[in-house]
Amino acid sequence: MSANLPPKDLVFLVPDKNIEASVKGLLHRPEALGIQPVTFDLFVHPERDPGCLLRGPDFLRQFLGQYYCALIVMDHEGCGREMEDRTFLEAYLEDLLERTGWDHAAAVVIAPELESWIWSDSPRVDRALGWERRPATLRDWLRAQGLLGAGATKPIRPKQAMELALWTVRKPRSSSIYLELAQSVSTDRCTDPAFLKLKRCLREWFPPSV
Repeated sequence: MSANLPPKDLVFLVPDKNIEASVKGLLHRPEALGIQPVTFDLFVHPERDPGCLLRGPDFLRQFLGQYYCALIVMDHEGCGREMEDRTFLEAYLEDLLERTGWDHAAAVVIAPELESWIWSDSPRVDRALGWERRPATLRDWLRAQGLLGAGATKPIRPKQAMELALWTVRKPRSSSIYLELAQSVSTDRCTDPAFLKLKRCLREWFPPSV
């Protein structure tokens, strides 16, 4: 970034294209997040979740002074330290980010993984996963398959449930699905703790313009 340009608002470090697409889709809907429009860039760590956890703060060090805020968003499952609570790992990363020199930085660890964010009761989920013309709703099918318990809001294994649903309708899994969902499903429908933390951080840093 040229020294003549002012810093951008926000830099993200993520482990894969699916989380990249989700974050990008969300940030293009600032009013849905309850924030002002922000300038941002996303970077995918080549070592995926373990890279974000073990080397994320060092990776982001190069961007000090180029962005006002930094966020690491990653999956809990596959990070290599699944026996530790997601909130412990977030605090660990945030301590390192502060030591690196960031005044405004946070970590969001999704447990177990990104697919926890997609299982809202919105009909847009059925449409994005290719179920809009099926005789049963996606949630009814999940219950019939034993993948969604009675009264549960999302499957115990959200990623596996999504992959099986897509395989059933012969729809390839791609980052475009995550982008579509992030651009269309109400952000108020997701109650996942990691998602709520992401919204809370963004609203604290970038409140709506008066």
